[in-house]
Amino acid sequence: MVKVIITGVEGKMGSTILHCAAKEANIVIVGLTEAKNHPSIGKVLETKWGMLAIEDDLSQVIERGDVVIDFTQPAASLEHIRLSKNHNKAIVIGTTGFSKEALSEIESMSGLKAVISPNMSVGMNLMFAVVERLSQIMKDDYDIEILEMHHRLKKDAPSGTALRLKDIIEGTHPQRGWIEVFGRTGITGERKKEELGVMSLRGGDVVGEHTVLFAGTGERLEITHRAYSRENFARGALVAAQWIVNQKHGIYNMKDVLGL
Repeated sequence: MVKVIITGVEGKMGSTILHCAAKEANIVIVGLTEAKNHPSIGKVLETKWGMLAIEDDLSQVIERGDVVIDFTQPAASLEHIRLSKNHNKAIVIGTTGFSKEALSEIESMSGLKAVISPNMSVGMNLMFAVVERLSQIMKDDYDIEILEMHHRLKKDAPSGTALRLKDIIEGTHPQRGWIEVFGRTGITGERKKEELGVMSLRGGDVVGEHTVLFAGTGERLEITHRAYSRENFARGALVAAQWIVNQKHGIYNMKDVLGL
């Protein structure tokens, strides 16, 4: 049995993870947290594992668990990563929007055991693998653009998943001298061959949609992943949580978890 702590449990992803965990035979939820001053602090939830109170500080519950699952905000997630490292606990991070400085700090941490992925969906991680292969094959013969859409409440743009797709594409042909374009307006002139466009749409309650377009002469290939429910992200996070506890210290992603 893997003992799990969920941070941000009253949020959209936190509550979904708690719901999905109840269906997992090998998961025991042992701690729940929320941000300080959150109205749910002190609230007691009746769960299949008993009555669990929502705490306002991960340090109060971290010794109970084997692994933390965190889909909160960059500043909070960074603090939770530091705390997990110091207590020798594993952590699964689905938060996006980290600054370059935060990512540099995380990557430099020794003794950290973490799965960090902008998208925990099995289908999306298969798309990462497909896009990498297509980018290798199509080389300079196709113009590549990324389009992503999320709900109106999403705070960061482009999405972490879109940025991951961008990095994958650029990594297949670094010599191409990529020019990153985040939106276009005005008289931009002809599209340069080296451009890689990343466009963000926001509206409604869209959980997540990502498309990579390979536009050639006389044809266009589109690879699209649509998430209709947050449960696919939650299930992926729970798979990652069960996997990471048995790994050596290091920073992993969902490609490692799924063996892709």
